[in-house]
Amino acid sequence: MDVRQPELAMHESMELHELLNFKTVCLAKSKMMQGLVFDQDLRALMQKDVEQSLQDIGELQSLYSQAPIQ
Repeated sequence: MDVRQPELAMHESMELHELLNFKTVCLAKSKMMQGLVFDQDLRALMQKDVEQSLQDIGELQSLYSQAPIQ
């Protein structure tokens, strides 16, 4: 039985790349804004956003590296 590794079409690769860029920009913005926030509840919420963004970026990078482009 031939088990093939999934491949990304060119448009899927571009969309994944755009998602990675978007999440990276959001992460940078959240980290930068944390320094300007004095409310502890808001700061904690922003920290959760940073942690989730890091996890999301890791998952997207994993998908991007595992699936070759057609």
